[in-house]
Amino acid sequence: MNTSSPAYPYHLRLLGMAVIWGASWPWGRIVAQTMPPLTAAALRFLLAGSALTVWLLYANRGVAPLKRLSGGQWLGLTAAAASGICAYAVFFMYGLQSVAAGRASVVVALNPVLTLLLAAWLFRERLNAGILLGMLLAVSGALTAITKGDPLQVFRGGIGTGEMLLFGCVASWSAYTLIGRKMLKGIDALTATTVATVLGSLMLLLAASQIEGAAGWRQALAAPVSGWFSVAALAFGATTLAYSWYFSGVQRLGVGVAAAYIVLVPIFGILSSALLLGEPLHASLAWGGLLAAGGMMLMNVARR
Repeated sequence: MNTSSPAYPYHLRLLGMAVIWGASWPWGRIVAQTMPPLTAAALRFLLAGSALTVWLLYANRGVAPLKRLSGGQWLGLTAAAASGICAYAVFFMYGLQSVAAGRASVVVALNPVLTLLLAAWLFRERLNAGILLGMLLAVSGALTAITKGDPLQVFRGGIGTGEMLLFGCVASWSAYTLIGRKMLKGIDALTATTVATVLGSLMLLLAASQIEGAAGWRQALAAPVSGWFSVAALAFGATTLAYSWYFSGVQRLGVGVAAAYIVLVPIFGILSSALLLGEPLHASLAWGGLLAAGGMMLMNVARR
């Protein structure tokens, strides 16, 4: 780990990463309401995949990392692309068609909960009291925000289709994380993310062509400037720039410190949704976001 340079620029980048990932929810909401969802998702990841490919080629002065990949690693990358890029993007876009961005952003707190539970089941990872309490807080916060302060709606059938689709985001991301742990050993993060993004974009492109067809691209081309700006922000900001800031923080400060900044994502998601979309800051949203962030922080600390 490099210690020769000041640490504060890396903390600022990680803070910027959390801001951008929080803003990705209102950006996604704008895109979901102005473009066909599959076409927009394909466009986002085609742009992001192009930028990441340029970065990979520049960083490695060629395609050497791709030549070193084995058949099993290509299979793992394809599975990662299907879950963490293609499936996640589909759930993300369709979910944001009907769920407010601020409430949707709190769902990110459930990602580590499901991932840790599955890791405990599949890989026999141990869960201590701190992790379990953090899970309880994160789930309580997410449900408080999503159900507008009435978590018992879950048992009364009060969760709509949009919310269920967002839970699909959680399942997809957890699968992506666990696939990465099991099948992508020996692959550096930049290569894995670039290949998965490119493969996922091709899957989305195929799905968009089959379901939305040429009409989807015509509608996308006719979308307002706000829609195109949001697609570009998701591609180059939330995917490429935030990714580079996150991994520079991992290299300089360590995984634990960098991961802790993800706790801020639902907070910035709520705030940016209020600023960009004028969504009201309901008390349940504020309390839910704080509970979710606190639960994520506790899980992160307890794991270390």
